[in-house]
Amino acid sequence: MLVLTESAIGAIKNLMDGAGEANGGLRIMVASGGCSGFRYSMGIDEAPQEGDRVYRFGEVRVFVDATSLPLLTGVNVDFVEDLSGSGFVFENPNAAGKCGCGQSFSCG
Repeated sequence: MLVLTESAIGAIKNLMDGAGEANGGLRIMVASGGCSGFRYSMGIDEAPQEGDRVYRFGEVRVFVDATSLPLLTGVNVDFVEDLSGSGFVFENPNAAGKCGCGQSFSCG
């Protein structure tokens, strides 16, 4: 199961409202790339695609494709704002390691 904090849910809702996609959802994917082998990718999508797992967090929907699902199971997504900036932070129990910048991870 994918877990979103209240802060992440609020940030996603603001993104969706700002994009005029109140009926859509946020797609979270894992793709090959980055320093460590895999990287997270996020984007707004109008609707789930065939084979997607759809998570509901109140008014917010999150779409995860079947390929990314095993790598995102148990992941905790937060939205953090601090002096260095703001952004989504992934805590992934499936990651064996991550790069220094925190933007990619490896699985062991």
